[in-house]
Amino acid sequence: MSTAVDTATGALTVRDRDSRWAALRSGRGLTGVILVAIVALAGLLAPWLAPYAPDQQFAGATLADPSGTHLLGTDSVGRDILSRTVYGIRIDLLVIFVAVPIGALAGSALGLAAARFGRLDTVIQRAFDLILAFPAIVLAIALTMVLGPGVVTIGVVIGLAEIPVFGRLIRTSVLQVRQLPYVEAARSLGASEEWILRRHILPNCLEPVTVQLALAMSVGVFVEGAMSFLGLGVTPPAPSLGSLIKEGTQSAYHSPFFVVGPLAVVVVLVLGLLLVSQALAARSRRQ
Repeated sequence: MSTAVDTATGALTVRDRDSRWAALRSGRGLTGVILVAIVALAGLLAPWLAPYAPDQQFAGATLADPSGTHLLGTDSVGRDILSRTVYGIRIDLLVIFVAVPIGALAGSALGLAAARFGRLDTVIQRAFDLILAFPAIVLAIALTMVLGPGVVTIGVVIGLAEIPVFGRLIRTSVLQVRQLPYVEAARSLGASEEWILRRHILPNCLEPVTVQLALAMSVGVFVEGAMSFLGLGVTPPAPSLGSLIKEGTQSAYHSPFFVVGPLAVVVVLVLGLLLVSQALAARSRRQ
C-alpha cells in the first residue's frame, strides 16, 4: 500500500486519492454506505413508496394497529404512519446533506483563515469559543425565539454548531502539515504560500475532514430529532422523524407500535453514518 504522501514531493498520488475511499468498498464502510443509501432512497422515492399521502386521514382508523392496509398503523388523527415516516426522512436528508456541509465549508474557511493570517486567529478563535459556549439545544431555543420553529431553524442551528468543530479541525491540520519537511523544502525553493497551500497543505488536510463530516451528519440527525421532539423543529402537519417519535411517545400507551417505524429509521441512518465515519478513521490511522 502506498503512503498518504509522496516522501519526495509531499503530493498525494492518484493511488492515494483512490485509497481514501477504499474503506467504503468493503467491511463496515460498505455496510454503512448501504444503510445510508437505503434510507436516502426511501426518502427520495417517497411519492412512489408511500402508500398514501402523508396528510391523508382515514375516518375510524385512529391509532389503528399495524395491518395489511396500514403496515405501521395510524396516528392520533388517522394518518398512515408508514407514509409519514417515508416523507419524514426527507427533512433529515435535507438537514444532514445541506446544513452540515454548509457548516463544514464555513468552518473550514474560517479555520484556514485563522491558520493563514495570524492577526485573525485570535478573533476567530474567540468567535468559536462563543458558539461552543452554548449547547446545541440552548442555541436552538435562542434561535427559535428569533427565527421561529421550522426546517430553516434546524439547518441554521446544525450549521452554526458545526462551524467551530470544522474550523478548529482544519486550523490544527494546516498548522501541523505546513511544518513538515516537504513543505519547508518547497518554501525554500521559492514556491509561493498560495501554491504550497493548494498543492501540499489542503490535499493532506482533507482526510480528517471527511471523517468528521460523516460523524457530524450522524449528530445532525440527533439534533433534528431533539429539536422536533421539543417542539422547536418541524411544525405540524409536516412530518419529520423527530416529530413522529414525539407523537409516538405521546400515544405509546394506546398504540405502542407507533414509534417503532420512525425510531428504526433513525437507528439505521445514524448507524450507517457512524460505520462510514469509523471506516474512514480506520483507513486514516493505517496510512
